Amino acid sequence: MVGEKNDSKYLVREVFIAKPGHAGEFAQMMKKEMDNWKGFKGHVLLDMVTNYNKIVVEYEISSLAEFEKMMVDFKKTQAKVKSKRPPKYTELYQTGKREIYRIL
Repeated sequence: MVGEKNDSKYLVREVFIAKPGHAGEFAQMMKKEMDNWKGFKGHVLLDMVTNYNKIVVEYEISSLAEFEKMMVDFKKTQAKVKSKRPPKYTELYQTGKREIYRIL
């Protein structure tokens, strides 16, 4: 990527608003999933004073190429799952977004 240095690091922030009554369950599910990621360096955060039912998953990556590889690997893993139903976590949130920041 233009302007990407070898020593750059990035912070990926996945922000979700859970369905009412499901924030804790969603946060625990995300924490369990992140614990399975090799080399995961991040946090699962549950809101205290922001929007109700907000869960934030933050982690660092060393490059945007690494992030892209993670997404490709995730899609391959999902394709291997025999179920036609979406993953359970998709039933627990209303909205979500992803933010990616370059760490200076």
